[in-house]
Amino acid sequence: MDREFNISITSGTVIRALIIVVGAYVFWVLRDLALLMLTAIVIASAIEPGVAFFVRWRIPRLIAVFLLYVLVFGSIFALVYFFFPPIIADAADFLSVIPTYLSMLTIPSSFPGFSSATDILGSQAQLQLFVQNLFSLQNAFTASPSTVVQVFVTFFGGILSLMLVVVLSFYFALQDTGVDDFIRLIMPVTNEEYAVSLWKRAQKKIGLWMQGQILLSVIVGILVYLGLVIIGIPYALLLAVFTAFAEIIPIFGSLISGLVAVIIAFSEGGVALAAIVLGLYVVVNQFESNLIYPLIVKKVVGIPPLLVIVALIAGYTLAGFLGVLLSVPVAAAALEFLSDFDKRKRHVAHAPQ
Repeated sequence: MDREFNISITSGTVIRALIIVVGAYVFWVLRDLALLMLTAIVIASAIEPGVAFFVRWRIPRLIAVFLLYVLVFGSIFALVYFFFPPIIADAADFLSVIPTYLSMLTIPSSFPGFSSATDILGSQAQLQLFVQNLFSLQNAFTASPSTVVQVFVTFFGGILSLMLVVVLSFYFALQDTGVDDFIRLIMPVTNEEYAVSLWKRAQKKIGLWMQGQILLSVIVGILVYLGLVIIGIPYALLLAVFTAFAEIIPIFGSLISGLVAVIIAFSEGGVALAAIVLGLYVVVNQFESNLIYPLIVKKVVGIPPLLVIVALIAGYTLAGFLGVLLSVPVAAAALEFLSDFDKRKRHVAHAPQ
């Protein structure tokens, strides 16, 4: 039997559709500003636990936020200023000898486009130019501390963008309900409370993930650095930093960083040294999986590793550095929303007719 369906389109439906279309268009036009705003919100949310700690000690919120900003940004400035030059020097030296390392490898015949592993690098002239630029950057760091500021300006896309992120994040952190008020400002009245509740849950998950990831990266980086120095592998600092940053990529990060270290060890000391370095990474990985991860990161429930990988790739593809910074927070919020949607759907399905 044929069934009849009636579709009713009211003026309210048309208006809501127009608002959604116009809102999407405005967001696309102002996407750079929106990215900076989201970055400021994420930064303010990330430091909120520290601000709350100071406030519990009866320190005024203004002073607490100021102290925390000085502590965080001062620490980042010091780390970049003191550790970036040797890392750049190691990177430049490493890139200059990459052709030597790759010449020891053979490319399977299934890759006819490469006659040898050195073809993977492309133009040797471009590689040499990149190495020269790294040495120039190292000299600039040594000559003037202002180069550190230039690095941050480059990451955030300009001095105005950097200032906007700092000012907005400071304002959001300064207000006890700064992010909540902003969400209420941009959301319809009927959805205000749900949007704030969604953000609160996502914010908690983001904070735990960031804290756990930072601690995990620092501990693993230190362990790898000490192990490589004891073994006598060159570029130990560069490899340790690379391993620490690679920890943000679940599963594959440690595999990639370990593979690079094993290749260098094999080029320096043959199979025996490569086996020792492989053993080091296996031990660190087991220590991480069975002790560090359960104690530090296990509290972060609901952010699957595959989602983190997809979010990082999508974030970098869409918005570069800021996209990477925002990818996991946005994914966490989206996951909370989908979880709520699934709960409502199941509730309706099991509701008595």
